[in-house]
Amino acid sequence: MKSWLERYPTRGRRVSATYEPSSQKCTFGTTRGCWNVRVDWDPAGEIASGRVDDVTGRVTEAWTGPQVAWKMARGGSGAFGGEKINSYSVWLGFCALFFFGLADYRRPLSWRNLDLLVLLSLSVSLWFFNRGDVLTSVPLAYPPMLYLIARGLWIGLTGRAVRGRVLWPYWVLLFAAVFVAGFRIGLNLEDSNVIDVGYAGVIGAERISAGQSPYGHFPIEGTLKACGPADAEGEVRDRIQTNGHCESANPQGDTYGPVSYESYLPGYWIRGWSGKWDSLPAAHFTSIAFDLLCLIGLALVGLRFGGAQLAGVLAFAWAAYPFTQYASSSNTNDSIPAAFLIWGFWLVTSAWARGIFVALSGWTKFASLIVAPLWLTYPEARWRPRSTTAYVAGFVLATVAAFSILLLEPHPLHAASVFFHRTLKNQVDRESPFSLWDWRQYHAHGLPDLHLLQRVLQAALVLAAIAFAFVPRRKSPLQLAALTLVLLVGFEFVLTYWLYTYIPWFFAFAAYALLAPGDRADADVQPAPT
Repeated sequence: MKSWLERYPTRGRRVSATYEPSSQKCTFGTTRGCWNVRVDWDPAGEIASGRVDDVTGRVTEAWTGPQVAWKMARGGSGAFGGEKINSYSVWLGFCALFFFGLADYRRPLSWRNLDLLVLLSLSVSLWFFNRGDVLTSVPLAYPPMLYLIARGLWIGLTGRAVRGRVLWPYWVLLFAAVFVAGFRIGLNLEDSNVIDVGYAGVIGAERISAGQSPYGHFPIEGTLKACGPADAEGEVRDRIQTNGHCESANPQGDTYGPVSYESYLPGYWIRGWSGKWDSLPAAHFTSIAFDLLCLIGLALVGLRFGGAQLAGVLAFAWAAYPFTQYASSSNTNDSIPAAFLIWGFWLVTSAWARGIFVALSGWTKFASLIVAPLWLTYPEARWRPRSTTAYVAGFVLATVAAFSILLLEPHPLHAASVFFHRTLKNQVDRESPFSLWDWRQYHAHGLPDLHLLQRVLQAALVLAAIAFAFVPRRKSPLQLAALTLVLLVGFEFVLTYWLYTYIPWFFAFAAYALLAPGDRADADVQPAPT
């Protein structure tokens, strides 16, 4: 903390300390109290905080930089996904299974093996994140994304598949995928947690079932009557909401697309919800279900475009990749948009299906909308009225169905306005220390303001999304997957708020583009009936 504060002028700095009697926030297992220390500096506000044991004078907590305002930045191996998925044995076990199951043993120094290592290299960034070193973890996430963008561009523009083949026969890979899938389910049920994203999905499903739009109706704290005890931080999250129920607050949970909440309806109907942020079995149900849908969808994609061998490769890749399990163990909604795009890719020769699944994915988490122009013109960028009409009609029909929940409100136009402000506007205005683009608040430490560069890259991404609709003029499934990979990774690259649970958004297309054999990956590109 001292080295951090040395970079701030003493003028304008204010230090305050308040005594707190014995509580869970002080030293566990003792009856003594502690001092809460806070350091403010104009104009930044609070720049450091900590706690000191009253009797011994020992510093029990010390937070600086992004760790002050963001508890997520304080580390902790079990904060996301629980303890086991973040343990060395389980994580490295997944990494080893993924690499040695898919590596090209005949050519050790091949692009294929480098691709696998780069996909796994995001683990290094996560290692620092789990230790609360955000200023190191964040920059380490960008080189792998840049590499994937470059590889996707090369494959997408040239149409050349990566050389090399997996050693194991398809039946071994499929058997391993089924076995690992069972292990993943057990890991989710026995040792995982539900972060606010999964909790939001369950709340949204309950609101829809109760005949209400989720937007603007999430449980809040405020001055509402308390109906539960204070947590370790002294906050009372359980309040009597306007619907008369005692519910745990999640005031920012209504920031996702409508399909995100609708996807939790089966889980809510089957497992219910207590109104509290407890184990949330409905969130576990949904996370497991869509994780399996991704695995099965990839198997079908591989079977269609590469035969039984590619089906085994892609299913195994999803099952063995540690970051797909990281999202599952965190019980987020990030496998939902991935599942819709995977199944849309399986039915890619149907313009109707492409439009429907892009819309469903995009109205879950908005990132997938970036691929809409690219998928519109597949397989050839020429005017085809029937195909274009079918794609647009499918997109519109899925959109209307998704947003029909706004009709549950007495004033749908007002509900649409609430949706815009709670989702799109909130996402655009969002601040975060988990990317390079919002570090200007730490300028005293020599960190640059990259907002202008971010805007330039965002504009380039939009231009690329439009350009890929026309270039190459004719695309194979391999090229469509590779360019989809570029756009999805590019979207994450320019995001202000980024987390490791987002990696499944693009992983399926990375797996196809980097692992599909060239002799079958270019098949099935004839214009199909709409």
